[in-house]
Amino acid sequence: MEYSIQQLARLSGVTTRTLRWYDKIGLLKPSRVAESGYRYYGSEQVDRLQDILYYRALGVELARIRECLDDPSFDRLAALQSHLTALEARRTELEELIRSVKDTIRAEERNESMRDEEKFAAFKKQAIEENEQAYGADVRAKYGDEQADQANANFMNLSREEYREWNELGQKLQRRLEGAVRAGAAPESEEGKEIAALHRRWLAFTGRYDPARHRGIAELYVTDERFTAYYDKQMPGCARFLRDAVACWIR
Repeated sequence: MEYSIQQLARLSGVTTRTLRWYDKIGLLKPSRVAESGYRYYGSEQVDRLQDILYYRALGVELARIRECLDDPSFDRLAALQSHLTALEARRTELEELIRSVKDTIRAEERNESMRDEEKFAAFKKQAIEENEQAYGADVRAKYGDEQADQANANFMNLSREEYREWNELGQKLQRRLEGAVRAGAAPESEEGKEIAALHRRWLAFTGRYDPARHRGIAELYVTDERFTAYYDKQMPGCARFLRDAVACWIR
């Protein structure tokens, strides 16, 4: 079946403006364009739009979606199975958060006090699950299941103050990285030394600290595009700066 751009917009819930933008950036080309200039889409384009929307629902950037879909080795069934796994993990996270909110409401209604650990358990579990989904396979392949499981257990056991400090350290690290790269600082500088030390403090929250492991994790920041995207989301070059600072100052 063939759809005009207006029909496809109504079918998918995507605006015609968005469909035109997808055409412009080469993400979703119509099957044909009539002499009148009207765009028409066939079953292949409908399937591709569905794939695009799945990726968008998982927060994948448009440029990355186009790379995935245009890859000759793209396997739609495998991608759908991956989407299902990710969505089920997200459902589990939401269920944990809903349970936490309900427990808090119940405690407030009964004028009861929740243990501080209970207040933050769902957030810590969500952070672990997101990290496992994004990086778990690589980290486990490099350091083994035992170390990865121990790091997760250590994180879950953080007290309220430790969790707050870990979160604040991560935010501070990102700000310092972006400031250093923006200012053109060198990883070998005093600023690079302080950033490496800050990253060491942040990393130590997840278990026994080891300099070699620290350097190995920092190396992943430039060899794995997912880590790179995380640190470079606002300022390109942050992941490489951090890797180089750690390589220079951590022994």
